[in-house]
Amino acid sequence: MTTALTLVASAGDDGDRILTVTGEIDMSNAAGFGAAMDRELAAGTALTVDLTGVTYLDSAGVAALFDRATARDLRLTAPRLLERVLRVSGLAQVTKVMIR
Repeated sequence: MTTALTLVASAGDDGDRILTVTGEIDMSNAAGFGAAMDRELAAGTALTVDLTGVTYLDSAGVAALFDRATARDLRLTAPRLLERVLRVSGLAQVTKVMIR
């Protein structure tokens, strides 16, 4: 069974891409999450992944972020709920993470 996940792509004021994510990211939908990031990164601009609406992020979601963090200009905006997993996993050391 796939966990509910909403992915909405848009352009920021500076022309960079924003992927707004809502729901839970786990092994059932991490591939789709990764594919959505790939589509936005293909535009060749920076991508901000807005995770403020994410209530759960497992290792498959962290892996999807890691797979893309060093390849391009990827930034993450996350809620305090995810701060620990982003820091402990090392994502905060390889990409910019803003906690809101």
